[in-house]
Amino acid sequence: MPPFLSYEDKGDAGSSALPLVLIHGHPFDRTMWAPQIEAFSAGRRVIAPDLRGYGASPVVPGVTLLSDHAQDIASLLDELKVDACVLAGLSMGGQIVMECSARFPDRIRGLVLADTFAAPETPAGRLARGEMADRLLAEGMRGYADEVLERMVAPYAAPAVKAHVHRMMTATPPEGAAAALRGRAERPDYRPLLSRVTVPALVVVGADDTYTPVADARALHTALPDSVLTVIEGAAHLPNLERPEEFDTALADFLTRIDGT
Repeated sequence: MPPFLSYEDKGDAGSSALPLVLIHGHPFDRTMWAPQIEAFSAGRRVIAPDLRGYGASPVVPGVTLLSDHAQDIASLLDELKVDACVLAGLSMGGQIVMECSARFPDRIRGLVLADTFAAPETPAGRLARGEMADRLLAEGMRGYADEVLERMVAPYAAPAVKAHVHRMMTATPPEGAAAALRGRAERPDYRPLLSRVTVPALVVVGADDTYTPVADARALHTALPDSVLTVIEGAAHLPNLERPEEFDTALADFLTRIDGT
């Protein structure tokens, strides 16, 4: 059995609007979605789990494949009796959304892919992820968090946003982060999947994202049969935190469309 995930479940479970399920990235937790949970729970059910190895969810050392995360999400949806939803993910969370779309597409009515990409890992990338996993286990999270903070969010991001992001990274258990890194190194190629997606998709990216640049988002947009691309100025890898108003406007427009179908 997969570990039981810790999660936030807010809003109106009886609403006619589809539930919104938010999948965070690495090395964060569900508080990454705090602005969206607040903004969208007024009119719909919003569910935001901590992935295994992150936040308050159990840590499973070793290797956590994206398929493991997807199975955890399916089990959580079963537990919460969610038959259909809009599934949104950022970065690693976006790759988990793609894995979920491959495994249980009948439960997904819309996809949100933020600051993510579909290509498999390169040999050099696989090696780098393994080395980083070893480093995190040996040194902990703080040094890594200090190094990457101003790539995760833009150098000009608000101090409170930087503090929140740094706090999430340093609070992540190294064993959980390392297991996820090793799992992502083994990820499949999701590009063939994209052309088979039959539901609407929203692709979002920060204009100044250097991890998953705008070109990656355009490739997703081009491959998906029915998608909208939104590039958010003044943001890097976490536009939902750096520019929540702009991110939420794009997401609200998308959800309005989904709810109307």
